[in-house]
Amino acid sequence: MATPPVFMYHSISPSSLPDPHRLRVHPDRLDRHLRLLRRFGYRGVSLSELLRAQERGEARGLVGLTFDDGYTDYLEHALPALRRYGMTSTLYAVAGRLGGSNEWDDGPRLGLMDRDQLRAVAAAGQEVGSHTMTHPHLAGTGADFLMAEIGGSREVLQDVLQEEIASFCYPYGEFDDDAAAAVRAAGYDHGCVIGDYEPADRFTLPRCYISPRDTSAHLIARMMRHSVRLRLH
Repeated sequence: MATPPVFMYHSISPSSLPDPHRLRVHPDRLDRHLRLLRRFGYRGVSLSELLRAQERGEARGLVGLTFDDGYTDYLEHALPALRRYGMTSTLYAVAGRLGGSNEWDDGPRLGLMDRDQLRAVAAAGQEVGSHTMTHPHLAGTGADFLMAEIGGSREVLQDVLQEEIASFCYPYGEFDDDAAAAVRAAGYDHGCVIGDYEPADRFTLPRCYISPRDTSAHLIARMMRHSVRLRLH
């Protein structure tokens, strides 16, 4: 599925704590990225909005913006920048860890949004998507596990927000045929991975990882590489 580029961020924070998994982008750097997009005539939108525009043949000039894991710093640093430039995004929340922290990795503990904070994100016009219940590795697991993690997270988030959850994000970008089928069966409209262009259908949409050191030039290069890889596939 040939979509415009979709950028993948995680934590947006000025913190100087260790960042072993390269998840943290400084707010000033995010601001420069969004300013660059606007200067070149692009507008960042949520993944659902991007796909709807593509279906109408109106995706020219749009890029997708996604933020994985649901860190609380999104509210403090990412949301103001998005508002400043008139853009939207999809925030992927780990439904079984709301109000907790990123217990799935061995890096510094980062706070995750609670239910009220997720409601504030949705009320601000941003999309909330699902990132499973506990952020596990999904590939190679069984049907019951997939149903609990993928379908269960959608049910929790829909209960929190009282609205349909259309977008799913695979933890670590990992998937297999069974995981993709479970996302479809759970009622999601689409799912996204990390930098994978095969099969790149509606339930395995590729994204461009944004690192803490990515400059505006890197952002342009990633957009160009995305176009090339789409042509090659």
